[in-house]
Amino acid sequence: MRSLLYKCLSVLALVSASSSMASGQPWYVATSGSDSNNGSLGSPFRTIEKAVTAVKAGETIYVRGGTYSLTATITLSKSGTENSLISMVAYPGEIPVLDFSGQIQSAGSRGVVLTGSWWQIKGISITGAGDNGMIISGGTNNRIEQCSFYRNRDSGLQIDNGAAANLIRNCDSYFNADPPENGNADGFAPKLTAGSGNSFYGCRAWRNSDDGWDGYLRGTNDITTTLESCWSFENGYLENGTDAGVNANGNGFKMGGSDDKALEHNFILKNCLAFSNKSKGFDQNNNKGSMTLYNCSGHNNGGDNYRITQELAAGRVLTIKNCAELGGRVNIGTFAVQDKNSWLPPFVATAADFRSTDPAGATGPRKSDGTLPHIEYMHLVAGSDLIDAGVDVGLPFAGKAPDLGCFETGLTAAAGTMAPGSTLLYPNPVSGTGYLRFTAPAGGRCEVWLFDVTGSRVAILTDLSIEPGEQTIRLDLTSIRDGVYICELRLSSKTIFRTRLIKSGYQLVHRRG
Repeated sequence: MRSLLYKCLSVLALVSASSSMASGQPWYVATSGSDSNNGSLGSPFRTIEKAVTAVKAGETIYVRGGTYSLTATITLSKSGTENSLISMVAYPGEIPVLDFSGQIQSAGSRGVVLTGSWWQIKGISITGAGDNGMIISGGTNNRIEQCSFYRNRDSGLQIDNGAAANLIRNCDSYFNADPPENGNADGFAPKLTAGSGNSFYGCRAWRNSDDGWDGYLRGTNDITTTLESCWSFENGYLENGTDAGVNANGNGFKMGGSDDKALEHNFILKNCLAFSNKSKGFDQNNNKGSMTLYNCSGHNNGGDNYRITQELAAGRVLTIKNCAELGGRVNIGTFAVQDKNSWLPPFVATAADFRSTDPAGATGPRKSDGTLPHIEYMHLVAGSDLIDAGVDVGLPFAGKAPDLGCFETGLTAAAGTMAPGSTLLYPNPVSGTGYLRFTAPAGGRCEVWLFDVTGSRVAILTDLSIEPGEQTIRLDLTSIRDGVYICELRLSSKTIFRTRLIKSGYQLVHRRG
């Protein structure tokens, strides 16, 4: 029976891998190529524009390393499909840099404009654009991964014109500035007329002249943006560390706002870190939408570490749980739903609660899989009363309860180092509580089914509605007897993942490290 189970899982893995492979030929671009070539590895194109004219849904453009000196905007208007993405990725082991420094500084001088849908763009660096390094304008369901946006003359990456359900994962945006005013260049900007369901995971924004993230709305209303495990720091300053000026807001996470101070940007932040920004760490601005902050940390920001003081629109809720702060102020309205935050009794957070208050390494190289580097900064020290002091909000935790702040003590590294786009069940074996982490390409009904080795359904562990983007689902298996099972993830009645699950009375992974 066990050998049959393994055979079934092997077949499922092969089917899953086959379905994700490009259906057509790859195309290649290189600085040494020519657009009169055939686009093969041995005879590559010279320009991305030429490759874009040739590529079809399900195919991949590989961009070889080197610097591409450009002045014209690259527009990506084709669209793939849910099952056949169009991919534009860095050739393995190489770094292509799209350098638009030759553009003039103007609103029309974008680097890359993505109007299409169902693209994957991975491993590309974009610099020097006369405005945004990249703007997703109207495109939906795109995945931007392991890209860098730097020294552009407006926001590094902006989402606008109704663009919705896009995932920005493990990307960096830094040193973007719009002289002489320096009042518009953010790291990441899901703002103005952005659509709903956009999400950021594992991204960093630093030393952008305006804000790290800016959710200011003008022309749209009642949208939702989700950020998880994102860092925002030293914004409001120029690359050389000097103040960007009076027009530079310098907030870490600006969660909304609008000209009429009435629009609603529903912002969700999980495990996010804001430090050493010129002004506030987590800022409401004048956002009237719901805001949810779980397990976030703020330290040493020039203004308040957290500032959310204005009443929200009817029916909107401010929820702040398991958050921590150090070296600053917290200014939260009485209408907030708060629980287990470090500024609430009985906690008194001090530097002694943290292994380090020095952010050295925060701008360091990412791990080989693109995830954030490990830093000791703002991790809790053994013995801190902020460990195991939180309330369960559905995020992974290692002890009897969640810690306060953005870094969970002792949590298995597997949860933080999974490959982009993959699905991970952890721990496995599991004794009581497990977690399923995955990226939802679209919103809908999410179910997790459990089958025994005979194929009989044992339980439905989860049945809930989710939005597109990074998801971590908590699975309660306390009532499931020990044994070997098949765990199946279903989204809108379609199976997207199956794996073997071992239910064991001895928990191997949930222990302190």
